[in-house]
Amino acid sequence: MKGNRFNFWGLMTVITLISSISLATAAETQPAKIAVVDARVAIFSSDAAQSALKTFRESIVFITLKAKYENSFAKYQFLAKTAETKRLTWSPEKLAEHQKQMSNAKDNVEIAFQKITTEQKELEQKVLKALAPLVEQAINEIVNEEGISILLRAESVLTASPEASITAKLADRIDAKSKPE
Repeated sequence: MKGNRFNFWGLMTVITLISSISLATAAETQPAKIAVVDARVAIFSSDAAQSALKTFRESIVFITLKAKYENSFAKYQFLAKTAETKRLTWSPEKLAEHQKQMSNAKDNVEIAFQKITTEQKELEQKVLKALAPLVEQAINEIVNEEGISILLRAESVLTASPEASITAKLADRIDAKSKPE
């Protein structure tokens, strides 16, 4: 019986000692560093993307589409205002003709808007495709330099402190990598 008691207390001592060593070791390890990034914001904040957007806004294609949109919208507004003030004095034929003109003007506004939207989306895709390799490389560098163990997409996080975001650092790194040497 005495031998069993010693084995039990000896075993308990060993377990306690191992547990305390494990806890001390766990307390000494660094906590996981978590960061968030919005790569899309970083890309479109970069000088390279801003330059591409500026070039697009100054292009003949965009200026022409924008002018067509603005003219069509102004015509539609004018027709709507005219109809509002004069429709009671018009014949049914004149009213039908005016409604047809308004419908055509509205269609032109929508077509011009869709073309502008399509051009913008194509530009965004070109910018994303051009900068994607730089973004991946820059993210890997930042993660390694800062010892980040978990990197989350900003859109998947409910809340994060500004200090946890590496988006601005990523934009700066994209700028540095996209400039010719």
